[in-house]
Amino acid sequence: MLIVGLGNPGERYEWTRHNLGFMLVDVLARQAGAQVKRAECRALVGRAEVEGRAVELAKPQTYMNLSGESVACLLRKRAGLRPASDLIVVSDDIALPFGSIRLRQRGSSGGQKGLKSVISALGTDEFPRLRVGIRPEHPVADTSAFVLERFPASQRGEVEKVLERGAEALRAVLRDGIDKAMSLYNGDK
Repeated sequence: MLIVGLGNPGERYEWTRHNLGFMLVDVLARQAGAQVKRAECRALVGRAEVEGRAVELAKPQTYMNLSGESVACLLRKRAGLRPASDLIVVSDDIALPFGSIRLRQRGSSGGQKGLKSVISALGTDEFPRLRVGIRPEHPVADTSAFVLERFPASQRGEVEKVLERGAEALRAVLRDGIDKAMSLYNGDK
């Protein structure tokens, strides 16, 4: 199983809304006592055991809009893995309310450019994904600037709770399958 968190590399993007995928992979790695630091396919990769299953955790270093190049390379190097059953992609989603999470078995990018890149590079949208909501409670004039802003200190505790819930949802997918995990975690916060 390959779990890929989408985000942007570098200190400048730490704690930004667009880096929730990276942050969630880091939570899983920490919980499993693993590190995500081996360079491969323009990604940082690490091995872990989660819910009794061997998984590889990856954070593409290509920047969000080119994430698909890294994901496609990682899958090619693991010839036995199939996107529909052996890949989970984690991303932020501005269409979902802040703090909510949604698991899906397949689907469009919903405008998320990292997911769009993965779909394009793989030639399919048939892969599970976990989307983490970042929609603000007020209108935003510049969506691109908003997703690249750091979370305010006042939201950091909530962000950590969402990341914990996201990690629980991913463990449920590994343990019980995506259908059961969706039924448990696709409600509001």
